[in-house]
Amino acid sequence: MDEAWELQTTDAPHTFEFAGVKQMEGASVRTNIPARLDRMVWGKWHWRTCIALGISWILDGMEITTVGIIGDTLQNPDTLGFSPRQVGLIGTVYIFGAVIGALIFGVLSDRYGRRRLFLITPTIYLVSMLATAFSPNFYFFAFCNFCTGIGIGGEYSAMNSAINEFIPARVRGWVDLAINGSYWLGAALGASLS
Repeated sequence: MDEAWELQTTDAPHTFEFAGVKQMEGASVRTNIPARLDRMVWGKWHWRTCIALGISWILDGMEITTVGIIGDTLQNPDTLGFSPRQVGLIGTVYIFGAVIGALIFGVLSDRYGRRRLFLITPTIYLVSMLATAFSPNFYFFAFCNFCTGIGIGGEYSAMNSAINEFIPARVRGWVDLAINGSYWLGAALGASLS
């Protein structure tokens, strides 16, 4: 027998609609969707989801490590000639952008769906990261790094929710560990490529 979850309404006088059926105040809706998701056989869809989520963490690990490693190069007068303070601010701006992105896109993904956001946030990340390569000065570099942070922050907000919602409970812990641990693979790649 399927495990069922129950949704209770509040005591406020109102009606609501669930799956096209009007419900009266105090009514409950029973569903067995979480139990059905937990019984799913591991398939191609799960692999694609895990790879997509892992790539986001790898990119973040690469970004943070690369910017840290090329700090000396950015200070060179033959390149952009940043001061040590400016190099330090670059990382801060990136993290600030990630926090803002997580807050904004977390709300938007709940409202409009995670799938749309999974397409938008990597695009913001990639375009901003590429624009960083053409930075003529500190302010443009910092702005691009902030936008890069917004893109990856948007991914943060949806990643673990997707793991908890779509990965069967019997393997959820291992999958969560593997996906979130892929950050360190990106950090190692960033260090070796810098």
